[in-house]
Amino acid sequence: MAGGLKTLAKETAIYGISSIVGKFLNWLLTPLWSYVLVSQAQMGVISNLYGWTALIIVILTYGMETGLFRFANKNEENPHTVYSTTLISIGTTTLVFLLLVILFLKPITGVTGSPDIKPHYVLIMVIILSMDAFCSIPFAWLRYQKRPLRFAFIKILFVVLNITFNLFFFVLCPWLAKKYPDSFAWFNLENGVDYVLISNLLATFIQSMFLIPQLRVKYTFDKALLKRMLKYSLPLLILGIAGILNQTIDKIVFPWLYPDKANAMTQLGIYSACFKIAVIMVMFTQAFRYAFEPFIFAKNKEAANNKVAYADATKYFILFGLLIFLGVMGYLDVIKFLIKSTYHEGLIVVPIVMMGELFFGIYFNLSLWYKLTDQTKWGAYLSLIGLAVTIGINVAFIPRFGYLACAWASFFANLLMMSISYYLGQKNYPIDYDLKAIGSFFGLALMLFAVMTFSRFVIPAIGLRLIINTLLIGIYLWRVIKKELPLREIPVIGKYFQHK
Repeated sequence: MAGGLKTLAKETAIYGISSIVGKFLNWLLTPLWSYVLVSQAQMGVISNLYGWTALIIVILTYGMETGLFRFANKNEENPHTVYSTTLISIGTTTLVFLLLVILFLKPITGVTGSPDIKPHYVLIMVIILSMDAFCSIPFAWLRYQKRPLRFAFIKILFVVLNITFNLFFFVLCPWLAKKYPDSFAWFNLENGVDYVLISNLLATFIQSMFLIPQLRVKYTFDKALLKRMLKYSLPLLILGIAGILNQTIDKIVFPWLYPDKANAMTQLGIYSACFKIAVIMVMFTQAFRYAFEPFIFAKNKEAANNKVAYADATKYFILFGLLIFLGVMGYLDVIKFLIKSTYHEGLIVVPIVMMGELFFGIYFNLSLWYKLTDQTKWGAYLSLIGLAVTIGINVAFIPRFGYLACAWASFFANLLMMSISYYLGQKNYPIDYDLKAIGSFFGLALMLFAVMTFSRFVIPAIGLRLIINTLLIGIYLWRVIKKELPLREIPVIGKYFQHK
């Protein structure tokens, strides 16, 4: 048993670290694009296309990744039959999708709602999507086979290749075009969106080649098995669509709802670049889960039940998230230069989106109750409630307030899902969360943020503001260490905090 847990922990760490590293490296592309793309509208086009991509990939895989795990682990099923049946199913539907898009390319391009999106953009994205959808099954098979290192290697390889190709087109090619104008007459930065998509296409193709060994299987198709798998997986599709739309619907519908169509992609580009700064919250909170949560659970493993550990993990998650929020807002005068100054007018959305992402992280922690009580239907209900709020606010307020409505939609949707989940959780699986401590630190963080915001208006010197903000962050950190953080119990560094 101990060996199994050790293996599980090791695999979780590999998957988790590769995911965080991959997302961070991919995140670095946004600062690059903000400086090299010739207009904010091009950034808006990229954001819109990738918003559609996130939605369509969920539809194209229709929950079969989870279905593969479920049925391959059933004693009465042959795992190789499950895998080959899933491959054939996903391969067939993906091919049909690709052919339909090619046949109706122009009408489908019109669905995006923007004249800035050209048919060949859609075609390239659809080819990328088709490869990604099909490759999702070999990736799931690698996980089933407990091969985390190969899984992580291929995932990281894609990100590195994508960045490399972007650097080739946006850094090396401009230099070569100046030095050898005749040889690089084909290069034009006006085609920035093309270069972004081609980079993604090339990286995806090479990634697919590395998965060829996972396709060398004896292909058998079990129609009855597929029906059982679809019955299990299709409800997950509904949940997946609702979940992904909560994250991307604003980028998808913005061109339809913004009244100034000629300026819609410019506004979306500004919002998207600033949104990426706020996503720092997501990466840091994910890192927290992989680094600190295991310590919390280990610390409480001898408790009568795990509710103490769950309460502590949630409390420290919130305290850590608030620290990240204050850190980003305190040094926003420096962090903002990660993106070009032409995008800085959208920085007003950063605190709104960051706090919304913190609410979503808390909701994720609170979701434990419906998983442990086998009431997972509530996950779908809460996602649909959040989606309804997101769509409602975007439809009602984008025409008047532009991308500010997108930020507030995310904020209120996540706040509502968090609040409802807490209320229902306390009824079905009550956990004694330390609301007094959590509330006091929320209040302290918001007060310090208010002082930071006020100083931005009354203190013109950036250097002085940074000093003041550092002191304010220090006050928060000192309070956390003094009242809540068990530094003495953390391995390695704990010895430096022992009482003499």
